[in-house]
Amino acid sequence: MKSNRTDVLLRLLSNRVYFLLLLMAVVIVVMSLISPYFFDLANLFNMLRFGAVLALVGMGQSLVILAGGAGIDLSVGGILSLSGVLFGLLVQAGVTLPLAILLALLTAALLGAVNGLTVGVWGIPPLIGTLGSAWAYGAIALVITNGVPVSDFPASFGFLSEGNILGIPAQILGVVVPAFLLLQFMMMRTVFGRWVYLVGVNDQAARFAGIPVKSVRFLLYTLSGLLAGLGAIVMASWLMAARPDVGAGLDLQSITVAVLGGIDIFGGTGSLVGTILAVLIVTMLASGLQLANINAIWQLAILGFILLGAVALNQVLTRRMALQQGLKV
Repeated sequence: MKSNRTDVLLRLLSNRVYFLLLLMAVVIVVMSLISPYFFDLANLFNMLRFGAVLALVGMGQSLVILAGGAGIDLSVGGILSLSGVLFGLLVQAGVTLPLAILLALLTAALLGAVNGLTVGVWGIPPLIGTLGSAWAYGAIALVITNGVPVSDFPASFGFLSEGNILGIPAQILGVVVPAFLLLQFMMMRTVFGRWVYLVGVNDQAARFAGIPVKSVRFLLYTLSGLLAGLGAIVMASWLMAARPDVGAGLDLQSITVAVLGGIDIFGGTGSLVGTILAVLIVTMLASGLQLANINAIWQLAILGFILLGAVALNQVLTRRMALQQGLKV
């Protein structure tokens, strides 16, 4: 009986989604003990707002990694900065908000498509290709603004980040949730979603099966760029300014939440549900450590150790579960 209970527990914890739910519960309990303000409703909404941009770029990063081929997108921060700056300049030039948003999103998708062309089609190693575009996009954003943030947005634009819809932050209910639902449907219910997983598992076999591997990866890099563009709009509303350096660090953060969420770094395994849970955990940790007045340097160290420990523990449990199943067979 005890063995059966142990097997069930191992089976649950070896599943990344269940493991992340347990980790989230632990984080909530610990942070609530550290700071009485952590579980305050206003603080929880602030955490959701803070995690919106990371959720968007994290989902894009997850899709790129899922398709395998050492896929990675280090340019998401550069795309976010450049498309945000373009949006700010368009608004400053008198373009209406809806049109400026549309043009910024199209630009972000185009910037992502450049990665899709160089990496997915031409075969340049993703690490090199997206790192080069990251530097280029970031430099262009700085040059066209002279390093000065673009501001003077209409006051109504702030609703996207500060407003609420049905009591829920507008950027969550109006942007992140629809994006997640559409992407989740695409991955779970469409032929293209199945292609992504098959390409990630074995791209050679996928080619023999008639799957257009290059086109799949091209579209995923384009989609990653589009999601970074959405993040740029949300961030511009949050700051009420478009800063040319606002995307700095988002590349590594997006990779962190993707891997913590269970996306196999070699592709073919994982889900966007895990990525969203990882975003919530990272956001909760960051917020809780700030409320506890822990030095910013130590915050990064603690966060890094917790993330490494969580991934390592999940891997150990998964291997132990696999070993037990092998012995039973």
